[in-house]
Amino acid sequence: MTAIRILFDEAQIKKRVEELAQEIARSVPPDVMVVGLLTGSFVFVADLVRELGRIGYTPRVGFMRLSSYGRGRESSGEVKLKGDVPEVAGRHVLLVDDIVDTGRTQAFARELLLDQGAQSVRACVLMDKPSRREVAVATEFVGFSVGDLFLVGHGIDYAEQYRYLPYIGTID
Repeated sequence: MTAIRILFDEAQIKKRVEELAQEIARSVPPDVMVVGLLTGSFVFVADLVRELGRIGYTPRVGFMRLSSYGRGRESSGEVKLKGDVPEVAGRHVLLVDDIVDTGRTQAFARELLLDQGAQSVRACVLMDKPSRREVAVATEFVGFSVGDLFLVGHGIDYAEQYRYLPYIGTID
């Protein structure tokens, strides 16, 4: 078993998701289209849309599957769309991802959604690694910022393992 050091426990994540929902509610319409990036964001998207619902929002939800990591620890540097793009024409979109690292995936996804006719696109990430940025991106809503750590848990994987963990940790 790989040693995992806990960075953010369940209670910290829950509190931050509640705060993010309040921040989002101040700047996006109640019927916002939430587009999660699979697979890493699925737990965060579920938490976030439930919290938005608790405060009276009625978000629609869709997913896109993008890939740049494969089974390794380093980004390949090339982002690929796998599958379809949700219907976003004329809608305000909240792009939700687990991590913004190099910025390539977020930049690619934002451009793709705008090309598909989204009225606006704002980004929300659970984890931000600003020291790893290679492409400038505007992430309007950030859960937690961390250094150059390899993260797992709360939907985030390493070689398709550890997504089930209820906390966010790092593999040392």
